[in-house]
Amino acid sequence: MTSTADKRERFLALHVPGTPLLLPNAWDGGSARIFEALGFHATATTSSGHAATLGRLDGTVTFDELVDHAASMVAATELPVSADFENGFADEPAAVADNVRIVAATGVAGLSIEDYTGRRDEPLYDLTLATDRIAAACAATGDDGPGVVVTARAENYLRGNPDLADTITRLQAYAAAGAHCVYAPGLATIEDIAAVVDAVDCPLNVLALPGVPTVAELAAVGVARISVGGGFSSVALSAATTAARELLDDGTYGFWSQVTEGAFVRQALGPR
Repeated sequence: MTSTADKRERFLALHVPGTPLLLPNAWDGGSARIFEALGFHATATTSSGHAATLGRLDGTVTFDELVDHAASMVAATELPVSADFENGFADEPAAVADNVRIVAATGVAGLSIEDYTGRRDEPLYDLTLATDRIAAACAATGDDGPGVVVTARAENYLRGNPDLADTITRLQAYAAAGAHCVYAPGLATIEDIAAVVDAVDCPLNVLALPGVPTVAELAAVGVARISVGGGFSSVALSAATTAARELLDDGTYGFWSQVTEGAFVRQALGPR
């Protein structure tokens, strides 16, 4: 088995501007094993996909549930796993650092931390506090051998403040605080994405959403990583919903014709 230190080193090395790491977000151990068998080089968790496995919406997973989930994902696959750590489950930098140490102990290769407060009246941490939180997280990851790869997320575009200049300012500050990768989910145009790449001296992750430029186009402007968030989980749940509607409404079993990868899935989930 690959050591945790090796996974972390390998994960960091995969962040190459212009040759983006394609990072599928798995929602359970089975999906992680499938992505591994398909040939992906790393995987990440998804807060919305994890919450759905618990029968809940995004933003409702507890810290203890996240830690258990991260550990189970690491145990399921030989791929480096990056944890969607939401906002670190704390406001103050010291508390974020404490939580990071606990998650790091699961063996994750990376984690992402948002500047979203979780509060509707004040959705974003002010820049100073947000930067201090990233700095504390980066310092804490060194306590468990080679450092966990920290991705700093600027949530402007998802929280009603699509301000490119402020987003760049935040990402520059997070990079200076020690982040290994930066991420502004919701960036959609090639012009805005290229502007961030040019302005921030740190590998950039882009969230693959409808309308976002292709992998080739993102590579051409220097993007280093592309993730899908809850996309693959949503596709899986949508397919299950369609199949269940057929059974419920029509009383037929045509959904079986959509199972085109059964043999591959069985092989992916079988003994190594």
